[in-house]
Amino acid sequence: MAALCLIAAIAFAILDWIAVAQENQPLEYLAKPAALAFLILYAALGPATSWALLAALVLSLLGDVYLMLPDALFPAGLLAFLLGHLAYIAAFHAAPVTRLIWFVIVAGASLPLALRILRAVRGPPLRIGVGVYMAVISLMVASAIASGSLTASIGALLFFASDAMIALRRFVTRFNGDQLAVIVTYHLGQLLLVLALRG
Repeated sequence: MAALCLIAAIAFAILDWIAVAQENQPLEYLAKPAALAFLILYAALGPATSWALLAALVLSLLGDVYLMLPDALFPAGLLAFLLGHLAYIAAFHAAPVTRLIWFVIVAGASLPLALRILRAVRGPPLRIGVGVYMAVISLMVASAIASGSLTASIGALLFFASDAMIALRRFVTRFNGDQLAVIVTYHLGQLLLVLALRG
């Protein structure tokens, strides 16, 4: 059953990539949440189910739904993913000092990009929200690296790349193939995180 759920998750993820590439919105509305739903089932059927992992995936699914809906729900999607990253942080086993060291490294390396995005965000409330989100996802990446898992580290970095591209295309500028790049890195990041944390 777990293997079937994983296959279904991958199949729907690929279907979503095709939908995004072809700008087929009805198919995207079906495939994107379905990919996460089957990934949640796969995680839940693991030998050592992590409630933090399941919470991260459920919140990610909620964020997916919010971000597919009208722009007015963008803050709600941002909050759902922020809480999801906090759940991922809780799922990793790493020493606080090691997390802090890697957080400084990740935040420092991404600071030029973060400042460029924050300068482009209109309105103090949203700018603060985006800033907090950037700090939290940087800590998530740092926690993944600090855990010592290469699979988790790559997954977290892919998730970070996906979110960075979302921020760039929303607040700064768009580029060719940006939407497809966002969804491919997102799904691969989630998949690797699940494989690393499932047990």
